[in-house]
Amino acid sequence: MSLSPQDLIIVTCKSLTGNWVRSALTSLGVFMGVAAVNATLQVGDISRALIKQQLSKRDAPQVSLSVFSREGREPKLEDLEFLRRRLKNYQLISASNYVGFSESVIYQGEEGKPMMLAVTQDYLPATGRRLIKGRYFNAADLENYRPVVVIDKFLSDKLFKKEEPLGKSIFSSNRPYQVIGIIETKQSFGEEPKGQLVMPMSTYSALTGSQDFQSIWIRPRKEEDMNQLKEDAEKLLKSRFPGAEVYGYSNIEDILMQKQSFELASRGLNVVGIIALLIGGVGITNITIASVIERTAEIGLRRALGATKSEILLQFILEAALLSLVGGTLAIISVNCVTIVVTQIFSFPYQLEVQTAVLSLGAALLVGVGACYFPAVRASQLDPVKALREG
Repeated sequence: MSLSPQDLIIVTCKSLTGNWVRSALTSLGVFMGVAAVNATLQVGDISRALIKQQLSKRDAPQVSLSVFSREGREPKLEDLEFLRRRLKNYQLISASNYVGFSESVIYQGEEGKPMMLAVTQDYLPATGRRLIKGRYFNAADLENYRPVVVIDKFLSDKLFKKEEPLGKSIFSSNRPYQVIGIIETKQSFGEEPKGQLVMPMSTYSALTGSQDFQSIWIRPRKEEDMNQLKEDAEKLLKSRFPGAEVYGYSNIEDILMQKQSFELASRGLNVVGIIALLIGGVGITNITIASVIERTAEIGLRRALGATKSEILLQFILEAALLSLVGGTLAIISVNCVTIVVTQIFSFPYQLEVQTAVLSLGAALLVGVGACYFPAVRASQLDPVKALREG
């Protein structure tokens, strides 16, 4: 007598509830394994979110380089072009020169003493400084030596208060400069902001006759390319400046080291989680074998009444799948609740990833069904007469 799918599910549920202790122990094994797997995946999700949060508080990923030679030589435009031709895996290369730290900037009686920089055209996108309003320097500004500047919000608020700064002229060393853009203020740890003023390098060169750069800024295509890009740029600059000291710095080097540490820890935890899940699978196998032995007479009777081999096989697989589903679901809910509490205590960023939950539950079902398959096949192939006699 063949069973309908609905009847098969009912029989499976009755079988599980009929020996609830065994079912609970099986689900507990799955629970422990899935909890370990899900916890390791959660650690990976949190670490990636933490890295992303830290990166969002920094300037764009960049490599900065400075050259110090005994002769006082510094990089020029041709050195910048040399790097552009020889380097790979970068988005932008720019350069800057410190004009002054205490030069007065005046607008209608209001005075500020910002850090002043002369920069090449790609400085803003290369360093990731955000333009709040207005525009940045274009090719015409540099080619025509226009006396235009971009200032940060701190200096804008100090000089202009609530007045619109764009299009206004400010004075430094009795020279007028037109404000064309406002950038966000860069916060320095432990220091009060003083403001920043940025002018085109061509304008600065026309005033001073200097075409030297003190700092070179390189923005990589990928964060993972930072260290290699820094090493390559240092080698190229040393070849251009024999005997000089070349110093390179990555502004997210500490974050990349954290990322590597998180990845190593996550891999180790993944191994632990997989082992725990496999142990849970071994438990399912043993309990399924015990169940087959205990229910030999029942299997023989059902086979004698017309149950097919596939129905017997499917019943045991359904039992394992249901137990895995229950244990896995409870594990995911429990781990998620614990994670929410921990992340709130330590102020870590966290959001439940559906993909992580699905992956954990899928692993539970795969291991549960796989672990019971061979005992289930053995049960389905029992001879009805022999099974009834042994039962």
